[in-house]
Amino acid sequence: MVKLWGGRFQKDFSKTVEDYLQSVDVDREMVLEDIWGSEAHAIMLARQGIISGRDLKKILYWLERARRDCIAGKFVLDKSDEDVHMNVEKYVITGAGEEYGGKLHTARSRNDQVLVDAKLHIRGRLIGVKRKVIGLQKVFLKLAGENVETPVPGYTHTQDAQPISLAFWATAYVSMLVRDIERLDAAYAHVDSSPLGSCALAGTSFDIDRRLTARLLGFKSVHEHSLDVISSRDFMAETLCALAILMANISKLAEELVYWSTYEFGILELDDSYTAGSSIMPQKKNPCVAELARGRTGRVYGSLMQILTMMKGIPMGYNRDLQEDKPPLWSAFDVVEDTLEVMAGMVETMKVNKERLAELSGANFTTATELANHLVREKGLTFRQCHHIVGSLVGELARQGKTFMDFDEVHAILLKHGVDVGFDEMRLVFDPKRNIHTYRSQGSTSPREVSRMIKAFRTQVATSAKRTDAQAMRISSARAATDRAIRRALSGSDLMKVKLR
Repeated sequence: MVKLWGGRFQKDFSKTVEDYLQSVDVDREMVLEDIWGSEAHAIMLARQGIISGRDLKKILYWLERARRDCIAGKFVLDKSDEDVHMNVEKYVITGAGEEYGGKLHTARSRNDQVLVDAKLHIRGRLIGVKRKVIGLQKVFLKLAGENVETPVPGYTHTQDAQPISLAFWATAYVSMLVRDIERLDAAYAHVDSSPLGSCALAGTSFDIDRRLTARLLGFKSVHEHSLDVISSRDFMAETLCALAILMANISKLAEELVYWSTYEFGILELDDSYTAGSSIMPQKKNPCVAELARGRTGRVYGSLMQILTMMKGIPMGYNRDLQEDKPPLWSAFDVVEDTLEVMAGMVETMKVNKERLAELSGANFTTATELANHLVREKGLTFRQCHHIVGSLVGELARQGKTFMDFDEVHAILLKHGVDVGFDEMRLVFDPKRNIHTYRSQGSTSPREVSRMIKAFRTQVATSAKRTDAQAMRISSARAATDRAIRRALSGSDLMKVKLR
């Protein structure tokens, strides 16, 4: 079978080479995007007088048929045509005839065409990921709003550190995910520029209108420099970087859910629908969803390294290496989207053991730091003196198998250091629930500060949702504008007299 680009060649591919070069398995994701890009390109060609209105009508008729077939699941990609671009163009040529369909590829190359398809697809996937991140943030904010005064143990080095609130823990993830949204938005900004019209690498001698195709495809701007456009895949690496960091943060959450749900911790119970059993041990309830979220983080890291490795060794201009850019990115999107969905469901349905939290939050000397702070404020000692006194107190109590709740022993030991702390003071300092109320600094675990942050985060999340909806609306409006232009062209209207927005 003669390729659409086969004029230069006397021999066709062997079957092995054909299989090695084809990308239709990956390109299936972008058929609708390729058709949309082709429609916008054809409309622009007619508007510029490069092809006739009759040419346009024939081309758009068959592109619309291709779109309907795709939506209906009837558009079959043929591997012998290498990629989605050749498949769509061949569909149009077969239907409209060479004299019409053969004009579609005027003033463009597969080099800029594949970038159009990829960017259109990535925009939609980024919007989907952001919406799932926002959904997870809302789950955490609901949990936080219900637990502003629920004490939990805070950890450093995986050791008991200081009591905090469950709301403080939950809003930490909201805060972390705010930055993930910002990184995804930054990646989106670099994706949201039109490469169409860069052609193979040098632009074209035809009088095309790149701004028009950008508008019809909903791009915010035109990526101007044609050689840079064709060489660029950094927007993909940036997207993967944002996805990799997001998965690192999700993996952190998964790790906490795994060990908090153990018998030894007993802090929470994961819902049955997010756990699995053992084939041999009938009592087991394993946190398999959280474990897989942790494990699949490595797949996204691998995708990032794959694309960075591909990019590092190629010169300016298009190189076939770049065909390998989409598999790791599509795979990463799939992992991230699925993981965000199951993690939100797992957090939303988990049962928190508040009695166990109260027990652990005041155990193992977690209020020691606040005792040192109390001595600084009330006894006029330096912090280093108080740190030494409290450290000595903890050491002696631990050796005796006693805790801060043994007030008589605590009082006696502190007296040996020349410090007299009354029982009423101890009750205040050593009560984890009261303890968190003593914090005053901005961003601290105090219920007052956490309540303030919850309110601020709700505003941030709402703003992110509105911005994401506006991005989706821009794309939807551009698709609608393209559809209007198509209807007018198919009805025989003169596009030179039609205002295209």
